Amino acid sequence: MEPELTTGQRRLFDYLKKIIERTGSTPSLRQAAQDLGVSHAAVSQGLKLLEQKGVVKRQGRYSRTLHLLSPAGETAAAQRWREVPVVGRVTAGLPLYAQQEWEGSLVLDRTLYRGQHLFALRVRGNSMKGAGILDGDIAVCAPRQYAENGEIVVALIHGEEATVKRFFLHRDHVELRPENPDYPAMRYGFDDVLIQGRVVGIQRILHPKQLPKAHENM
Repeated sequence: MEPELTTGQRRLFDYLKKIIERTGSTPSLRQAAQDLGVSHAAVSQGLKLLEQKGVVKRQGRYSRTLHLLSPAGETAAAQRWREVPVVGRVTAGLPLYAQQEWEGSLVLDRTLYRGQHLFALRVRGNSMKGAGILDGDIAVCAPRQYAENGEIVVALIHGEEATVKRFFLHRDHVELRPENPDYPAMRYGFDDVLIQGRVVGIQRILHPKQLPKAHENM
């Protein structure tokens, strides 16, 4: 039997479902409050009530992962989703999935992304547009400290700057090649480049349409 939801609770649930299906990402409390035209406290309270009624479920008390359940409380479909961190800045010496500076998280289809310790990185600029990677896209990456020729990787330059480029190993240097004729290939010594991961997918985040305002009673 489907739990009885108030108008506000149904609106919050439908909003979460719409955003997750459209973007693959769970919205933050701030984003949800802004989109719904209510306070952070109202969203937080609404989530607690939805959880009490068995239509959403958190993966652990403090987890960012949020599962939307069927009216029967089935969890099998929820296991399809996984959450990976969107890394804000790459720091030398730390695995990407252990970076402390996050820009948020991304919810992905587990059947499409099977690797362990995946991480995501927001792409800046259009140097890889020939490979279908545009400014603002989120690159989903598998952590790895090596690369094969021709692979698209996340590389750390001089221990400071992270870049997404196609990798080529030459006899006396490493080439990081863009996929845009407006950008030159970059050549570095072997000690100047640290491979951090291989790009395994791209997520393009669309902005949700403006939603109508609502009362804060969830």
